[in-house]
Amino acid sequence: MDRLTEMEAFAMVVDQGGFTDAAKKMGISKSAVSKHISSLEARLGARLLNRTTRRVSPTEIGLAYYDRARRVLNDAGEADALVSAMQSAPSGLLRMSVATDFGVTLLSPILGEFLKEYPSITINMVLNNRYVELISEGFDMAIRMGELEDSSLRARKITDTTRRMVAAPSYFQTYGRPMKIDDLNEHKLLHYSSQAAGNVWKITAPSGEKRQVRSAGWLTVNDGQSLLNAAIAGLGIAYLPSFLYYAALKEGLIEEAIPDLPVDIIGIYAVYPPGRFTQPKVRAFIDFLVAAFADKGPDLW
Repeated sequence: MDRLTEMEAFAMVVDQGGFTDAAKKMGISKSAVSKHISSLEARLGARLLNRTTRRVSPTEIGLAYYDRARRVLNDAGEADALVSAMQSAPSGLLRMSVATDFGVTLLSPILGEFLKEYPSITINMVLNNRYVELISEGFDMAIRMGELEDSSLRARKITDTTRRMVAAPSYFQTYGRPMKIDDLNEHKLLHYSSQAAGNVWKITAPSGEKRQVRSAGWLTVNDGQSLLNAAIAGLGIAYLPSFLYYAALKEGLIEEAIPDLPVDIIGIYAVYPPGRFTQPKVRAFIDFLVAAFADKGPDLW
């Protein structure tokens, strides 16, 4: 006989306190339940149940076996539920926190494609640049850029982007062009106000050394597009991801500040709560993003 069915019959008898009620719960005959129990006891070489005319109760060995058997049966049930969930059609509300610049510039334009492909999913996209607590704040997932903080969250890389220092030709004509990292201390810098470390740029020197440039900055704002607009207007040097400045660079509206520096590559990740399986709506959206940006290298924005 099937070992799992024997185990289920035994656990059901203990749960229901008898063969008759166990048989009703399982949808089989009382004699079939009895055969499963007899086969199980014979295979184990131990008596698991005390049987009287009035009641059925587990023996000491039976009680110990019941605890383990119930765990196995619960795990088996969860395994079945996992497969069912992963095969079910993605649906429901997908609530996600998205880095503002990525959301406005790259994600918003393609959301329609996803919603047409998955009409049973609705999206609530919250744009911000802070690290939200996914579970406590009720988010299914988040899109984050740069180094991920240590956490128990699961993560999948969507794509990479690069980050460079850029400014308008008119700025360089007025203030000169920095030739090395130390020269930045004499220039007008444009900063993100949302950076946890303050107005600090982490830059890789030609030697590979990581350098930090600290400056109060001429303008501080929490939106990358605003920083790009300020750079185009000649207000200073901005340190921006390539998906923001790429078009302006091609049009000649801005130029790279120190071209000889190594390029900093930034990962863009989807993060989501840990668990034994990923919600179908989350998995579908992440798969969509990975496919959408599959042909986008760090400099192909």
